[in-house]
Amino acid sequence: MGLMLQPYWSPGVREPGREAKGALIGFGDVHGRTHVYRAIVEGLMYALKESAGRIEKRAKVRIRSLRVSGGGAQSDSVVQIAADVFGLKVERPHTTETSGLGAAICAAVGLGLHPDYATAVAKMTRVGHTAQPDKLRQELYHQLYSKVYRPLYTQLQPLYRDIRAITGYPQ
Repeated sequence: MGLMLQPYWSPGVREPGREAKGALIGFGDVHGRTHVYRAIVEGLMYALKESAGRIEKRAKVRIRSLRVSGGGAQSDSVVQIAADVFGLKVERPHTTETSGLGAAICAAVGLGLHPDYATAVAKMTRVGHTAQPDKLRQELYHQLYSKVYRPLYTQLQPLYRDIRAITGYPQ
């Protein structure tokens, strides 16, 4: 419903610059907590998409699917938003405790329970949930990402600099 978040809560080296701040735009009287939460999730996905684009450019390799884990990935809705924003299949492992699983895989190889990491991963992991992008939502997210999210930082950068000049934050 037009609520957009740019999650520049900690400054970057190049982009965003040290003056960067988070921004929430498009807020109206129709928006409540659920809209703000969704805007946060979508904004984080846009930021991840931006980073993934830089990785693809440097590596000269296209990302064809995503694997997600951790707190937010426990939500089917968040996983679906990721699929729609990225326009890719998104897979969630069978467990949310992927750090522990990684340690168990290392231990299994170290103890000789599996001959190598590839075998251990194949035997000890599986996909628990898959989300495919919805074409209509994917197009909507593409429009918002390219026409609003991407130009937002450039448009707000002078104001971020003014905030820094006036308040001294961040140093």
